[in-house]
Amino acid sequence: MLYHFYEFTHAALAPWRAAADTMRLAYKNPLNPWTHTPMGRSMAAGLELFERTTRRYAKPEFGLNTTKLNSGPVDVTEEIVWSKPFCNLIHFRRDLPEGRRPDPKILLVAPMSGHYATLLRGTVETLLPKAEVYITDWVDARMVPVLEGRFDLDDYVDYIIEMLHELGPDTNLMAVCQPSVPALAAVAVMEKRDDPMVPLTMTLMGGPIDTRINPTAVNQLAQEKPIEWFESNVIMNVPWPLPGVGRAVYPGFLQLSGFMSMNLDRHVIAQKDFFVHLVEGDGDSAEKHREFYDEYLAVMDMTAEFYLQTVQTVFIDHALPKGEMTHRGELVDTTAIRNVGLLTIEGERDDISGVGQTEAAQTICPNIPDDKRHHYVQPTVGHYGVFNGSRFRAEIAPRILDFIRTQQQMKDKAKASPSRIRRVITGGKAG
Repeated sequence: MLYHFYEFTHAALAPWRAAADTMRLAYKNPLNPWTHTPMGRSMAAGLELFERTTRRYAKPEFGLNTTKLNSGPVDVTEEIVWSKPFCNLIHFRRDLPEGRRPDPKILLVAPMSGHYATLLRGTVETLLPKAEVYITDWVDARMVPVLEGRFDLDDYVDYIIEMLHELGPDTNLMAVCQPSVPALAAVAVMEKRDDPMVPLTMTLMGGPIDTRINPTAVNQLAQEKPIEWFESNVIMNVPWPLPGVGRAVYPGFLQLSGFMSMNLDRHVIAQKDFFVHLVEGDGDSAEKHREFYDEYLAVMDMTAEFYLQTVQTVFIDHALPKGEMTHRGELVDTTAIRNVGLLTIEGERDDISGVGQTEAAQTICPNIPDDKRHHYVQPTVGHYGVFNGSRFRAEIAPRILDFIRTQQQMKDKAKASPSRIRRVITGGKAG
């Protein structure tokens, strides 16, 4: 009933939001004498704050229309190259000049943890000049009809494997936060099958591989409550008239409440500062606030089965680091990973995935050669800074691209070695 009440409240406030927006425009009209007074600016600021607080934020756009290469700017076009009911794979196709050497392919797996894939806009933007970037664009579960079936953690792993097959060999897998676990599981499943489409490298960033290490507030909540508590308190059915009516989900508005409660004082101060910036006419600061919260407040529902299975597997049972995680009834054996380069990245001040949780992947993948693995901790950044911001652009992204290039060179060199040996044996003759 809470979901129904939420939808009813949102609909009931719609006329008030429209009225507030109309009055705000009136108070910002330069022909209105009140516009140029402190009272008029305060009214306009308060009305905008009301409208933004009560609106539902739509899925943002990536808006990456160009990127800059060494040869100059080129156009970028979004295209869907693979699609399933719960996910679209988007390719940021660059209008490359003829004769340019192929750049590495990167499959960027965005988190399915409340926010849309556009949260990684900065990640994509940073990688585009040097890589062919593909990203998982997860679909809001409340928009998927019940007839399309379920989506759980096993399906998530299958989706990653199917996308790697779609992109072909020498793809570089990159998982940010939550998908680190299913990404690692997918690679383990592929290696165990001797799958030729296994990725060249796997980069795990700020992911909860082993949440027993330096547990955070997020981890502790899962430990304190049984899975039945989550099922009873956060799982709801999508109401009519949404396309996914009747589907059991973990609603986005509940997830957002959890996000904001972790740093409630910071968000309250941000809203107060936004009001002050509007009154003082500080347009740049106000616009930065809008940009951040337009993204932060846009949330999506997750299927109940995926959410509950993830909580149980990752945060309660710690199944992957214990060697007990299964996929379709078969044990996920991370010791089978031997051909994929592994790069793990953490933020020194990460309060979502504590330091050491992602590095645990290095321990549970003992058969990866030393020259194919690396771990890096970025000083002074939190969770968000691991995949976005100035430190990511200047220090983390170059390390990722360098690791990818190094692993590709090692593979190319290993391929060339047998032919050189044959030439020596045959006295320099072909064959």
